[in-house]
Amino acid sequence: MVGLVLPRLVAVSAASRRSVSVAERNVAALKTVYWLLLVSGFVEPLLYLLSIGVGVGALVGDLTLPGGEVVTYAAFVAPAMLASSAMSGALSETTFNFFGKMKQMKLYDGVIATPVQPFEIALGELLWAMLRGSAYSAAFLVVMVVMELTTVTRALVAFPAAVLVGFAFGALGMAITTFMRSWHDFDLMSAAQFTLFLFSGTFVPAEAYPAALRWAVEVTPLYRAVHLIRGVSVGAAGWEWVLDVLYLLGAMALGLLVASRRMGRLLYG
Repeated sequence: MVGLVLPRLVAVSAASRRSVSVAERNVAALKTVYWLLLVSGFVEPLLYLLSIGVGVGALVGDLTLPGGEVVTYAAFVAPAMLASSAMSGALSETTFNFFGKMKQMKLYDGVIATPVQPFEIALGELLWAMLRGSAYSAAFLVVMVVMELTTVTRALVAFPAAVLVGFAFGALGMAITTFMRSWHDFDLMSAAQFTLFLFSGTFVPAEAYPAALRWAVEVTPLYRAVHLIRGVSVGAAGWEWVLDVLYLLGAMALGLLVASRRMGRLLYG
């Protein structure tokens, strides 16, 4: 039994190291201009929070959630901005930047000449994307605590939830990118991302939509992310948290599977 298990553990460990090496390559390639792009990705959702959550919130007043919790409009919007920030940070790395490395720079053509496999490349790029997404999430949660939109304890629970959101969207974004033929295709990606941002229970409760539209909203990945983080942030309990987590884990697994298989065809084909 040990003779069978040990080689597998060694193989998994080696694959993990190779995936980490892909992420380390991206860290080593950072430049000053890139750090400015990282900062801009955090500032945008913060501006939305201050302008809509606080500004418009002064006109809207308090909201009553389906579970009966009464929250300020800023406290309602903030978790959605956190989920959107995690989504945007992960997608930026696994769509535009990933496409550039694969199609323009032909970076992965050289990588597969080493023992690194397509799945390990995909996992390494996803790990790197999550470094960016986690930084956004942590900074945004600090702002939420300072503004008294959540508590420190809830923020500590919301952080791994936001990391999971980033993993899910990063994997999905990478899978979709492998089907992209040119930079023009990303116009559709941007339109889809903005649509999700507007219609995922971000600024109004999903219950405010007509029944048919509400059903369509509630099956989207960003809605499940917003629902999970909002529930954690405001302390709302519910079994649907389990559904949210399983949904996001499934999205991550599906994205990684499709991305690795597609990369194998593109790189070896």
